[in-house]
Amino acid sequence: MTVKDILDAIQSPDSTPDDFAALPLPESYRAITVHKDETEMFAGLETRDKDPRKSIHLDDVPLPELGPGEALVAVMASSVNYNSVWTSIFEPLSTFGFLERYGRTSELAKRHDLPYHIIGSDLAGVVLRTGPGVNSWKPGDEVVAHCLSVELESSDGHNDTMLDPEQRIWGFETNFGGLAEIALVKSNQLMPKPDHLSWEEAASPGLVNSTAYRQLVSRNGAGMKQGDNVLIWGASGGLGSYATQFALAGGANPICVVSSPQKADICRAMGAEAVIDRNAEGYKFWKNEHEQDPREWKRFGKRIRELTGGEDVDIVFEHPGRETFGASVYVTRKGGTIVTCASTSGYNHEYDNRYLWMSLKRIIGSHFANYREAWEANRLIAKGKIHPTLSKVYSLEETGQAAFDVHRNLHQGKVGVLCLAPEEGLGVRDEEMRAKHIDAINRFRNI
Repeated sequence: MTVKDILDAIQSPDSTPDDFAALPLPESYRAITVHKDETEMFAGLETRDKDPRKSIHLDDVPLPELGPGEALVAVMASSVNYNSVWTSIFEPLSTFGFLERYGRTSELAKRHDLPYHIIGSDLAGVVLRTGPGVNSWKPGDEVVAHCLSVELESSDGHNDTMLDPEQRIWGFETNFGGLAEIALVKSNQLMPKPDHLSWEEAASPGLVNSTAYRQLVSRNGAGMKQGDNVLIWGASGGLGSYATQFALAGGANPICVVSSPQKADICRAMGAEAVIDRNAEGYKFWKNEHEQDPREWKRFGKRIRELTGGEDVDIVFEHPGRETFGASVYVTRKGGTIVTCASTSGYNHEYDNRYLWMSLKRIIGSHFANYREAWEANRLIAKGKIHPTLSKVYSLEETGQAAFDVHRNLHQGKVGVLCLAPEEGLGVRDEEMRAKHIDAINRFRNI
């Protein structure tokens, strides 16, 4: 049995759930990995100089054992997120520590503690097998997966599963991720694949769409409402492009911060009117490595008010971190909210607490999304309210280059990776709905 037989079954219009359940599974499959014995390969290099193309491998790996409450999924397409970049350059620390700790939690979890890490936190594909206790999904179901892995044996996670002490990000803090021909997931990661999207389009929103939903829309994040002014850093990027769409769809006013005229044009194409090209306007929030420049904060705040009719922002959608955080706290209105994740420019944030404390502002930390938030975010994709921001697609063999491009910020929106899918454009089940939204679906392709 080979993965080609699985692909043939997926592409046949006559395949039934029984056919998929009867398919013999291969003993091995191809997967994107990093290796434990290479974690020091970039020692002494600056972050920018660490090259994912040198650390990312395409290996044949054995099929993992299927446990209770789990599913094996044939992955048609996946995508590259920043966590795949972090994994590949072993920053801020090697992910093998995550796998070792997870492996110590149970006999079954020992599967994850391997000398290689199969990475990737998105997928679109077809269920091949389900473990004991899985009733909502069956072989042959076309699915996408969100990346929240939880155990839920503690009471702490039962109001919000993100608070489970055993909460992990699949494909980053667990093994057997989505940049592979087959992936192992918990069944409560699965969601219906949107019918009007191709495999690679459906795979691309997952992590960033759910993250943006919780961070901006959910009551666990900023709780955005109609009319809010929302400052969005990196508004055409993988995360910011979804925040921009949520703001527009929810009746808010996004103020989009970008770094080039091309990226400004993308934001306007999404429907945003207030756009700041931070490079063209020359904002430098740091005088040097140790000292920020409050005059630049003030100049930035003045520019925002020019675009909002004199109003400060209610919400700052923060993810660059160190480079921008002082400015973000300063420009937020009295009583407003800075909601933060990721810190792609550095984790050690500095800000003037007088502007936070005396103006009663709030900083909220937001991390990924719980199952319900991920489901709601995917539902909006399926209904055509929010659209993929896929700009480029790579083959599985080219994943190292894809990660390099994301690391160097050479991409727009999201970049996809074909896994089992032999070409782009497959997997569309609702052509009529697709035709209604085709311009929005291709918005990031046409740049």
